[in-house]
Amino acid sequence: MIHTVDLHFLGAEHTIAAYLLDTGDGLALVETGPYSSFEQLKAGVTGLGYQLEEIRHVLLTHIHLDHAGAAWALAETGATIYVHPFGATHLHDPSKLMNSARRIYQEKMDELWGAMHPIAPAQVRSVEHGEQVITGNLNWKAWHTPGHASHHIAWQLDKVIFTGDVAGVRIDGGIVVPPCPPPDIQIEDWRESIQLLRAQRPREMYLTHFGKVQDIDSHLNQLEKRLLEWAGWMRPYFEKGATVEEVTPVFQEYVKRELKENGIEGEQLLRYEYANPSWMSVAGLLRYWRKNENSRR
Repeated sequence: MIHTVDLHFLGAEHTIAAYLLDTGDGLALVETGPYSSFEQLKAGVTGLGYQLEEIRHVLLTHIHLDHAGAAWALAETGATIYVHPFGATHLHDPSKLMNSARRIYQEKMDELWGAMHPIAPAQVRSVEHGEQVITGNLNWKAWHTPGHASHHIAWQLDKVIFTGDVAGVRIDGGIVVPPCPPPDIQIEDWRESIQLLRAQRPREMYLTHFGKVQDIDSHLNQLEKRLLEWAGWMRPYFEKGATVEEVTPVFQEYVKRELKENGIEGEQLLRYEYANPSWMSVAGLLRYWRKNENSRR
């Protein structure tokens, strides 16, 4: 059975999820959320009748703080952390990751994400593309799925895939939106990763933001369409040399209007913003176009 643990990020429901499974050899946890929501993770696990110390396997989709920020705390209670090879170094020494995040979030850093401490190399296992990982009676398949992040893994368990951010953000049955923060947004890679997900013909996908999805084809079609629309919207601003500061309020209004036009209001609107801050996609998409331009020279 797959248990959804709502981490109540910033006090909001259905914003960040972790997924707990009994492997017959301890528990497996997909995603940890940030350390700022570690107490909510603990409460969710104990509410299901388990203890954190029973978690022996932590499978991360990528190392962004909303997905992996609390991994170190579970390593301290004995868990092995499974991660993309590009992410392993940052788990051993998170100083670069944390310094970069602190420059972005400044005084909000601790409230949003909390601490991140080093994890001993012996407790981190790098996982290659297509590799099988066996945890007790569960056999996982790791799919490297770049586009949102170069160090992204979608974890497949039979006909179920835990998609992290590569399958986008969708809250309470709303529209699908692509999280596009810097520095790794790569539209072409993302489209290939979407095709890889389609090719597995999953019965269900579990999004970190947020929950189970069963209308796979329409969900992925909507994600790909909106990813291209957002990138296309941003291109003219890149071409005329607009700054992040100039574009941000315009893009925020564009996204807010799109959400409202699709029936997303009030608390649900806030949850979308917590899960996928629209201002972050400005820097990510402008950087994508800049890298694209440089690669053609």
